[in-house]
Amino acid sequence: MANDNTTDNKSIPTGSPEPAPPLAYLNPEFLNSPDGRILRILAEYAQPLARFRREKIQDTVVFFGSARWASLPDAENALTLLEKPGSAKPADSAKLADLGQQPGGNDSDVLQAALKRAHAAVEMARYYEDARKLAHMLTTWTLTLPGKRHRFVVTSGGGPGIMEAANRGAYEAGGKTIGLNIHLPFEQYPNPYITPELNFDFHYFFMRKYWFAYLAKALVVFPGGFGTLDELFEILTLAQTQKLAKKILVIIYGKEYWNRMLNLKLWWIQAPFLRTISMRSPWSTLRKKRSPCCRKA
Repeated sequence: MANDNTTDNKSIPTGSPEPAPPLAYLNPEFLNSPDGRILRILAEYAQPLARFRREKIQDTVVFFGSARWASLPDAENALTLLEKPGSAKPADSAKLADLGQQPGGNDSDVLQAALKRAHAAVEMARYYEDARKLAHMLTTWTLTLPGKRHRFVVTSGGGPGIMEAANRGAYEAGGKTIGLNIHLPFEQYPNPYITPELNFDFHYFFMRKYWFAYLAKALVVFPGGFGTLDELFEILTLAQTQKLAKKILVIIYGKEYWNRMLNLKLWWIQAPFLRTISMRSPWSTLRKKRSPCCRKA
């Protein structure tokens, strides 16, 4: 009679057992893969929502503008270093060299170009100071409002330039301020004036845009470039197509600058929906609403 113990029966593995596979939501290989994209998108919705609720943020005023405008003292200092290269400290010289501004360089064309940029930076620094002042005044007023939730919280893209100025003004007034940052190849880093609990870093542009629009009661657009124009037209398109659940005030700040960039007067005539935009300065707009944030002390 044949033996029933056939040789094709597999033996039980011996030795140490294999470690259990990681849980799906703890598996970085899966989370960072294309299949995990939907979870990454949801995370950039759910996490900010939880933090806004925890910090009792009800609504915001969003500041947009160039990342390149510096404060007036910084711009004037950079110009001085170029005009008097012998006064530059080694660290300052290295910083200017990184910016393509070479104090004491032999190439006069390079120096003249750097001086031209530095003079322009001093001129545009007034917008940094205006954004800082406006954010300070707004936040000072909001701190007097009753209620447990924070209203009209100054919000920016979280980077340098006008974004820094807005967060700085709110910080100096003693209020909370939000920074919605994003990974970029250059120039984008969180400025030091953002409230730590409200400092966000996004991977997806569209989720960042969502949080700009969702809580905003007003948008203040300072001089800027492609990014600023992108955010402006996005909000205007959402307003025109009635995709916003609420009305939003849009203020374009810096008439001299924007009239060189865009023919706003023609739009005003030909596009009725743009008549919701305030073409005045925010100072007159806020005074018209009798907001105490703009009354002189």
